[in-house]
Amino acid sequence: MKYDYLIVGAGLFGAVFAREAANAGKTCLVVEKRAHIGGNIYTENVGGVTVHKFGAHIFHTSDKRVWDYVNKYAEFTSFINSPLANYKGRLYHLPFNMNTFYELWGVTTPAEAKKKIDEQKIPCGNPQNVKEQAMSLVGEDIYKTLVEGYTEKQWGKSADKLPADIIKRLPLRFTFDNNYFNDKYQGIPEGGYTRLIENLLKGVEVRLNTDFIADRENLGKLADKILYTGAIDEFFGFAEGNLEYRSLRFETERLDTPDFQGNAVVNYTEREVPYTRIIEHKHFERGNNSPFTVITREYPDDWKPGKERFYPVNDGANGARYEKYRERAKAQKNVIFGGRLGLYKYYDMDDVVAEALAFADKYI
Repeated sequence: MKYDYLIVGAGLFGAVFAREAANAGKTCLVVEKRAHIGGNIYTENVGGVTVHKFGAHIFHTSDKRVWDYVNKYAEFTSFINSPLANYKGRLYHLPFNMNTFYELWGVTTPAEAKKKIDEQKIPCGNPQNVKEQAMSLVGEDIYKTLVEGYTEKQWGKSADKLPADIIKRLPLRFTFDNNYFNDKYQGIPEGGYTRLIENLLKGVEVRLNTDFIADRENLGKLADKILYTGAIDEFFGFAEGNLEYRSLRFETERLDTPDFQGNAVVNYTEREVPYTRIIEHKHFERGNNSPFTVITREYPDDWKPGKERFYPVNDGANGARYEKYRERAKAQKNVIFGGRLGLYKYYDMDDVVAEALAFADKYI
């Protein structure tokens, strides 16, 4: 059978594009090298607890078109992300707000908090690294307690060796508001993200455990157009060198206790603790009264071939390398490159949906 579109990757980008193509009467084949759909937003049910297999994902957006779109394919909870930070056994509220400032200094008014921060800031006209940038924005206490260790773990380098633009800003909220995101619409699909992807792909042929790169000659003949959401450097055989990423690894365990930490996400901000956060999955679901709980410890990891790519290292060298791949991509007449790996860009989930819809408008 000949298809209108071969879609490489059954993640959120590929699933939205496939849905739009199918709605327009196009035939699609989706191939996915993993054993499951959903990419890194894949969730699975463990005895009644929905487990986010590749880290916590909270959908948030201020784009009504995007919100209305995903709600056509899943019912969303009203989950609000209110993480905590654990530094040497003490807990602090995130994002940085009046609760945080009270926990740090005992201040109770915005004026007191602003004064304390201003006293600690070290002005720097042209910050050269993350440490200088953060110290100029928030001062020593917030930097040492909540920024330095977490950032160094996340990127695998000391803060004075990381480029300043990793931290473009550090939002300070002078209210007692623990809502991590400012977006109007927030939530998680009832039953998890896999259900959302299943609904997007309803009626579309999907082949799992199918590696496009390993069998591109045969698979490429099956469609007039290819949407490729895999790694762009891998598509071109790494001809311009590897694009760099940071990876993650996860340790998940079921515990015979109804509650482990009392919150969905707790960040560990001291450098000596090897993981960056612990996720307790049942707290993403209001009213989950299961007698056990499931937790995941998330560890930052160096990326190398064979590991999952999570965060692109968007520095100057990688940007220049990606531009070379982008020029190669322009010569591919029947291949469209999309998604975070195909475009070498970090996306929040709402950005993925918006971009996939824009691609659908352009190419279908």
